[in-house]
Parts: sequence; C-alpha cells; structure tokens
Amino acid sequence: MKMKRFVSVVLCALMLLPILAGCGAKTEAPVATAAPAPAATEAATAAPAAAETTAPAVLAEDVQKIVDRGVLRVGVKNAVLGFGFQDELTGEYSGMEISLAQKIAEYLGVDVEFTAVTAATRTELLDSGDIDCVLATFTITEERKKSWDFTTPYYTDYVTVLVEDASGIKTLADLKDKKVGVSSGSTSGKALVKAMIEAGVLSGDGFDADSFDPATWTDGVSFAQYDDYPTISTALSAGEVDAFCVDKSILAVYHTDGRSYIEDKFAPQEYGIATVKGSGMSELCETLVTGWLADGTIDALIAENGIA
Repeated sequence: MKMKRFVSVVLCALMLLPILAGCGAKTEAPVATAAPAPAATEAATAAPAAAETTAPAVLAEDVQKIVDRGVLRVGVKNAVLGFGFQDELTGEYSGMEISLAQKIAEYLGVDVEFTAVTAATRTELLDSGDIDCVLATFTITEERKKSWDFTTPYYTDYVTVLVEDASGIKTLADLKDKKVGVSSGSTSGKALVKAMIEAGVLSGDGFDADSFDPATWTDGVSFAQYDDYPTISTALSAGEVDAFCVDKSILAVYHTDGRSYIEDKFAPQEYGIATVKGSGMSELCETLVTGWLADGTIDALIAENGIA
C-alpha cells in the first residue's frame, strides 16, 4: 500500500509540471504597451480643427427653428463687388459673403434666402427676426458688440475716399471745408474726422468718438448722409458732394474712369458675421468661421473673389 501511494504521488507531480510551467510563462510575459504616436499624428492633433461639414444632431433652439423652416435668411449687400453683388439681369448673387452664407446653409442642410440690406437697415431686420444673420461688410466695433454678437473677423478692409479727378482732391488735407457723402448708419464719417485730426488737418476740438454725429458735424468738413451707395455715387457725379467716403472694398464698384482714391487710407475695418446677442446662431457662426479660417477656406474665397 505504501508503494502504491508513493507511485501515485509521483505520477500526480509529473502531471502538474506542464501546468505549472505554463503558469510561469504567462506571468513572465512582457506587458504590451501602445507605440508612441508618430510626429505627423501629433502635429495633426495640435493643428486647429477644420469646421465640420454637417450639423450636429442636437442644435440650439433658435438654430433648430432655422432647420425646421428649411431656409436660412441672410442680410447681404447687393452692390459691393467681391462681397455681395446682385446681377441686375439674372438676379443672381455673387461674392465672398454670399459664398459664406451658402456654406452656413449647406452645413445646416437648408436653402438660403438673401435680403439686400444697407448700413441703416441691417440691424433693424436682425432685431425684428426678419433675417437670421448679417453678412454685409459689417464692421465690428466695441459699441456695436454691446447690442449684437460678431464672429471672429473674416476680412479686414480700410476706409478711404473716392473723388472726381476734376476736383483736384488728392489728400486728407484737400478735404478741408468740403462736403463728403456717407451712408446712413455707417462709421465712415467718424473715421474720416478722426483721420483728419490725426493728420493735423483738423484741430479736434469738440470731437467725441462715442457721441459723434455726421449730421451735426461742421468743423472743417461736413457730411451728407444717404440710404445707399449708388445714391452717393450719383450725388458725387452731380456735384452735390465733393467726395464719397466708405470702405475701399465698397468703393471699388464706383471707381470708374474719371475718378480716383485719395492717397490716404485709414481706420482698419474688421468684418464679422452679426447675429442676435447670446443666440445659438452666434455660437454656430463663430465655430464655422474659425474653422474656415484655420483650414484655408476663407483665404481661398478671398482669392477667388479678387479682394486680397
């Protein structure tokens, strides 16, 4: 009996050896680790992300209303070459801001409807809800930001002055005691007076940027306000005003034979998409614009429309 028990113990030990050996091999195996990311992957992660091509499933309430409506309503210019211009024969719109509006609509999966606006009407239509956003060479200012939201600037322009060659006006100094046509609701008159003060043409007495009103300013230069740019151009041709002052991009369409820009350009104008303050549309437009700036989309549109 003792011999049999001994043999059994030996046999059991021999049977356990492979199992114990297997357990030991498993314990000693190295733990797998993730390979370090290649440099290209790290660079891509660090780069700004491009705008998504489709809207997320959950949208802010005001944005969802646009989607449910099926139409994005945008206030645009209709007489600014390269930005917002409507062909009189076909009715078709073209320009950088038109393309941006179409891209927002495409992102939301809706159609786009354009409403021609002026400097005087764009915020009224936005406040009333008749349009969802404004893409109309709308300059961002601290004062305007108190009432409306603006995206990161998608373009920077400058203010300058267009004159008839026969007038002999070539510089800011030549505008002394002249009448200048500006658009109602624009900041062009204020920018011109400020530039003339900085150039030493005007004394600056009584100038207050926060309360400046072109309708009442008469110190060294006066202003006539008009509802739209074509009317100012007509007034310039008729001699009702001596000069036409606004952003250079807007003046381009009126820069015809027999007319010239003065030598000075001033007051950088940063254009942004304007939306209702605190709205979901504000957040959406900011996300899209920053993405399009990062991925080169906006640079391509600037080049495509010849406004570099």
